[in-house]
Amino acid sequence: MTQQRRPRPRAFRLEGDQTVTARSPAQADAARRRPVEVVEAEFDAFAREAAELADGVTGDEAAVEAAQATGMLRRYVFSWGGVFLSAVSGLLSLALTMWIWGVVEDLFRHSAFLGTLGLGLAGLAAIAAAISLAREFRAMGRQNRIAKLHAALAEAHASDDGKAARERVSELCKLYDDRPGAGQARALLKDYLKQIIDGRDLITLAERNLVAPLDEEARREIAGAAKRVSVVTAISPRALIDVFFVVGQAIVLMRRIAEIYGGRPGLFGFFKLARSVGAHLAITGGMAVGDSLLQQALGHGIAARVSAKLGEGVLNGLLTARVGLSAMAVCRPTPFIAEKQPGVSDVAPFLFRGDKTKS
Repeated sequence: MTQQRRPRPRAFRLEGDQTVTARSPAQADAARRRPVEVVEAEFDAFAREAAELADGVTGDEAAVEAAQATGMLRRYVFSWGGVFLSAVSGLLSLALTMWIWGVVEDLFRHSAFLGTLGLGLAGLAAIAAAISLAREFRAMGRQNRIAKLHAALAEAHASDDGKAARERVSELCKLYDDRPGAGQARALLKDYLKQIIDGRDLITLAERNLVAPLDEEARREIAGAAKRVSVVTAISPRALIDVFFVVGQAIVLMRRIAEIYGGRPGLFGFFKLARSVGAHLAITGGMAVGDSLLQQALGHGIAARVSAKLGEGVLNGLLTARVGLSAMAVCRPTPFIAEKQPGVSDVAPFLFRGDKTKS
């Protein structure tokens, strides 16, 4: 006969008029177990930045491509305005040709020697005009090539296409074959083309080795133009002088930045470049450069502590730097991937209160 197991003693806790029994063994074991901790995902800014770089989303890349399509990559299509300009240009060309022909005929009436000389000068002028026109088309073709290369490199980086990246980087090296200072960077990139398979890494190395030195040169040009504009505006006696000087410096700065990156625009090429820069300024918000220029300027007390003329010089310098940064963005053959896109406070820190003493 088996002996019946006697129950274990149980403890009770009295809480007022209620009696609370002790926990059962199963409940005690469950209580001894560690509670399950729920870990919620936290926002990681560095992971998001890395994902954006991997996807090719860098800065205002969409604005740059839209601005290039508006100006540098824009093709002239049929429009009544274009027909009007073409007709007027044709009439002026015919009038000029008839006038030159009449002058040559008059010279022949006076003397065969003068007529021959006049005909030779007219022929020389025609040859010079043809060469200038060919250079204009060549300059516009070079601008289109740089803009298309910019978009192709951005696409190759986004898709991590190794074959496309090697082709585009090779094209980038050919773009600067006539630059003696870029010889070492080109040789290094050609060596990387044989060793590196990953497309993103190859484009990043191309930007750091070949384009980054050009960025530094462009920054110096922007800083110099902004400083000249701010000083001349502060000391000039007439507002009309300010306007002409600011416009002239903006034109020179855009041409200079285009030359740094290999654009070398002519007359018509400059019009397309100016259209792209204006579109980029409009898309990105004009004065909004990511670091709120007016808020920085007015927040630091510039307008309240200096004379009105000096305040105008500072704002004109900010605008000039903004134009230079837009020209830098649309003329650059590669998107900003490895390098940080500069702001006005990066290229012209002397325009702000905290850095005036350093300049």
